[in-house]
Amino acid sequence: MDVGAHLPLTEATYFILLSLAPGPSHGYAIMKDVLMLSQGRVVLSTGTLYGALKRLLELDWIYRTEDPQLDGNDRPRKTYRLTVKGRGALEAEVTRLESLLSVAQKRAVAGRA
Repeated sequence: MDVGAHLPLTEATYFILLSLAPGPSHGYAIMKDVLMLSQGRVVLSTGTLYGALKRLLELDWIYRTEDPQLDGNDRPRKTYRLTVKGRGALEAEVTRLESLLSVAQKRAVAGRA
């Protein structure tokens, strides 16, 4: 799968995918998890989250299911899961970030000598 055209991921997209890596989650839980994972740097509004989820659905990086548990409006709660493509995109971004970190660490060490 070629995700190169979509890299680098925005921080919001990266943390949403990372939030879904362990398993399915619903919107509010994703928002809270992104806040925690980013150590408060990424605060998703409802509009930003659902806009990003819509884009990720269109890319086939996630899919949506309906949980039998009802949301606050007596509708089935929607949960989101990573697809194989989504996991590949997340892994590609992690690899990209690791490469950047490696270069930075080598340069920082060289600068101390």
